[in-house]
Amino acid sequence: MAPIRLAPDARPDVWRGGLAWTEEGGWWQPWRLPPGRIATAHASGLVTRARMPAGVRAVVRTDASALELRTHAADDDVTSLDVVVDGALWRRTALTAGAATSQVSLPPGAKVVEAWLPQFGELRTGALVLHGATYAAAVDEGPRWVAYGSSITQCRSAAGPSRTWPALVARRLGWDLTCLGFAGECHLDPVAAGAIARTPAEVISLCLGANVYGAASFGPRTFAGQVSGFVQAVRDAHPRAPIAVLSPIVSPDRERLPNQAMMTLEDVRRAVTDAVTTLRRCGDTGLHLIDGPSVLGAGDAHLLLPDGLHPDADGYRLMAARLAPRLAGLRPAPPRPATPV
Repeated sequence: MAPIRLAPDARPDVWRGGLAWTEEGGWWQPWRLPPGRIATAHASGLVTRARMPAGVRAVVRTDASALELRTHAADDDVTSLDVVVDGALWRRTALTAGAATSQVSLPPGAKVVEAWLPQFGELRTGALVLHGATYAAAVDEGPRWVAYGSSITQCRSAAGPSRTWPALVARRLGWDLTCLGFAGECHLDPVAAGAIARTPAEVISLCLGANVYGAASFGPRTFAGQVSGFVQAVRDAHPRAPIAVLSPIVSPDRERLPNQAMMTLEDVRRAVTDAVTTLRRCGDTGLHLIDGPSVLGAGDAHLLLPDGLHPDADGYRLMAARLAPRLAGLRPAPPRPATPV
């Protein structure tokens, strides 16, 4: 029986989580922002992060006896490849710089197989190859969810790409994840707002503030307004989707330490809260605030924030456990009344 080859550009129903793919020489590059527009960000770091396939995976229902996947990592920063079978981790393969071929034997019978690309590190992929399969079909998934944020959404320190907090929440709730977590690069860029606006979504989450504090990219005069503008651009494109805005989780050393823009992390969190509260008063009842310290707070920091800022693998599991029920409770926004001229 001939192997079945499922290439990303030919089978978008199988390959999930990427906004676009480009192909060269039999390798496919996943993009988590539109490659034709990303230059407008004028941010080389964001371009690099957009080429990292956090949340990108192939999902099939198949009776294949084995799968094969070629990958090419740009450097040793790449994490691992996770193969998940019927919702449980089946095989994790560590990756290093250069080309590699992962061959994974699968249990017999029909099953749902997911191949999760690394959440960190630039990577290109070949087609997913299924051996001994008589059929392969994409799995129908639930509501489409776009999750935007910083390194705390990209989750480099998670145990594997299927164990980031967005991946854990998505599998628990049966949601179809598009992860737009960009380590160090969550600065409310218009290109990111535009990408979210053009991506079909029934649920949206925006984790805002950590990178703005770290890089002092906005200050007391500008930050809340930038949050409002970003959220409104997303809302205009998705008038009924519930939008959850997460303020920064705790970072003990930064809570009261002013950055170069003279904002503490507490100030940043208050600005996010003020922006969301104001937009709700203006009529956006489908907008929801999740207070970051309620997801990972001061009582968790000494165990779960080894560098005082980023959760470890246990921290991301805790975030998923706390966020899943809160995100599951979101409801579509009612139609908004017309804005008076």
